[in-house]
Amino acid sequence: MTETTTASTLPTYYLSHGGGPWPWMPNMAPAYAVLDASLKALRRELDEKPRAVLVVTAHWETEDFTFSAAERPGMIYDYYGFPPETYEITYPAPGLPSLAARAAGLLRDGGMTANIDAARGFDHGTFSLMQAIYPEAAMPIVQMSIRKDFDPALHVEAGKLLAPLRDEGVLVVGSGLSFHNLRAMGPVGRDASRAFDGWLQQALLGATGEPRASNLLDWEKAPAARHVHPREDHLMPLHAAVGAAMEEEAHLSYHQEDFFGAITASSFRFGDAPLPVS
Repeated sequence: MTETTTASTLPTYYLSHGGGPWPWMPNMAPAYAVLDASLKALRRELDEKPRAVLVVTAHWETEDFTFSAAERPGMIYDYYGFPPETYEITYPAPGLPSLAARAAGLLRDGGMTANIDAARGFDHGTFSLMQAIYPEAAMPIVQMSIRKDFDPALHVEAGKLLAPLRDEGVLVVGSGLSFHNLRAMGPVGRDASRAFDGWLQQALLGATGEPRASNLLDWEKAPAARHVHPREDHLMPLHAAVGAAMEEEAHLSYHQEDFFGAITASSFRFGDAPLPVS
């Protein structure tokens, strides 16, 4: 049976979260203007439907899937070379231990090992993204790790098991970056990023269900795949987001061909938004 999105079923997203603490750096605003506008549009199209956000973050790698369960998460400044004041910023959104337990239970019921971490703080794959979407920092957030083995099939399967959360007011967000080769962020990465992004759009927008998931399982066959993702940490959150919305169409929610002057990058929504954005 084909699953359809209703007003009570939230979409899932794969979002490019940008670099470091960019929302707190006014001098970076021009470079991030397109991404920032897309994230503010996301907030408007969601209306007030989510009660919490589950962020599958590229910046937390564990042996088994793990969920953060701190009631008041701290900060993890997992970036380097930024101004001193960016190591003092805070994003005081609450955690939601009950959601962490629920999500871990869904994975365990599906035969997966899942853990709870009551001390994990917010990494920049979470707090930079959420600052742009929810600057008031009132939305409860739980983080989900990716597995160290980067097994694409297991990340898709985990997403499938988490799908019931979408009917419980939980917004599932895969936080990564569709191009993540820090040594090729300028003109040297232009052609590779465009080639990979073209494949990614075709793979996601042109299919649903198992054919789309199969495309992602074979992501290494994409043009310039290993140039764009020397490590696939920033791609695995996409697999979870797709798994959680298997039968629903993908929509391009952000696209830029001059990110950092040369890079092509994209974000995607899977399923219909609660509200259209004009």
